[in-house]
Amino acid sequence: MDKQHGFSLIELALVLVVLSIALGGALMPLNAQIEQQQWRTTQHSLQTVHDALLGFAVRNGRLPCPASTTSNGIESPANGGICTNPRNGYVPAVSLGLSQLDELGYALDAWGNRLRYAVATSNSAAYTTTDGIKNAGLSTLQSELQVCASTTGITSSSCGTAIALSSSGINAPPAVIYSVGKLAAPNSADETANQDNNPIFISHTLTTTAASTGAFDDVVIWLSPNVLYGQMVNAGVF
Repeated sequence: MDKQHGFSLIELALVLVVLSIALGGALMPLNAQIEQQQWRTTQHSLQTVHDALLGFAVRNGRLPCPASTTSNGIESPANGGICTNPRNGYVPAVSLGLSQLDELGYALDAWGNRLRYAVATSNSAAYTTTDGIKNAGLSTLQSELQVCASTTGITSSSCGTAIALSSSGINAPPAVIYSVGKLAAPNSADETANQDNNPIFISHTLTTTAASTGAFDDVVIWLSPNVLYGQMVNAGVF
């Protein structure tokens, strides 16, 4: 009986080992699925903001300014013009009429971080001034914002030798919308570039700390000026 009892304990131990291995292997794909879903949710949220910006421009003849840390989701200043923080602000979710906000009026990504928004200041803040886009003229209106694939080779005002994901000049994006990802605080030069208050932004696939360029989990999209102008022309704004 003692031998049988001892053998049963060994069997139980083996079963537990096998179960732990099986569960460990199952949890890894589950975590990956959760992260993929969070990424897709954040992408959808950014696209919703993108579409809301187009609607706002059609209705108001301009893009909104970013919200500040104290404006509770309202663009700052409230009626546009020269923005308080054009390159390091937040999505003006209240001004855009968005839902699913936090208690202070800010739109969040899937990790609970506030969605960011940058807007062009060129042509005397024409993009954020009432009738500024119309008065500046589509053939001369430009944006200083640019999206690059890496910080390697960039300058404070251009992609430099880095691959440019967006055009410059008259075809440059008038707005960049982004999430700082799960990590939130910058963990690499590429992530720092998205929070350093200059017009150059970085976008590429997710990388971990093992990558030569460090970790990157920001999610970045931008507004095409031609899509913006097309919507405004079709709506009779011009």
